[in-house]
Amino acid sequence: MTTISRTAVTSAPIHEVLAERWSPRSFDSSVEVPSEKITAALEAARWSASASNTQPWRFLVARRGTAEHATIVENLMGFNQAWAVSAHVLIVNLAAVTAEDGTPLRWAQYDLGQAVANLTVQAHHDGLHVHQMGGIEVDGLRTAFSIDPALEPMSVTALGVLGTPEALASDVLREREVAPRSRRPLDELVLLSA
Repeated sequence: MTTISRTAVTSAPIHEVLAERWSPRSFDSSVEVPSEKITAALEAARWSASASNTQPWRFLVARRGTAEHATIVENLMGFNQAWAVSAHVLIVNLAAVTAEDGTPLRWAQYDLGQAVANLTVQAHHDGLHVHQMGGIEVDGLRTAFSIDPALEPMSVTALGVLGTPEALASDVLREREVAPRSRRPLDELVLLSA
């Protein structure tokens, strides 16, 4: 199979960690992620910016081979179950949507997204790969882990060492793994630049 560059073709230079970051579906199930790299990724998330410093992010972290990892896999939707099982770490990303006094935190989901982005960049810097999944069974995760009603499961992060496209179980997944990366042009995204 021909190796296709996964480095983003950008309209302006960006940091190589960002240009080289991509979301694979193939993880090498034989390689464990060292605990210190998991901690570094979570620490990067911890130091993310947040509105009024509310830090509304929470994480459920499960390593492959544990009952918790299997439970997260069971609560993924569709074909995510087929490939995410090989990731060494699955992280349920939760947003604290209300303050301790019950006040809604309107920006909590935004802040969680920033924290997960920091986690992703740190993991990539440390030689790991990450794939975010929104296709999750929220109620199933809530029940399985007795999640507090003030916390909203938003996504699951698969984290691990990159595997080969050939390791994926279906032609569709293998094709997606090697397809060229694409983004909308910047001029479609910037609605006003005064």
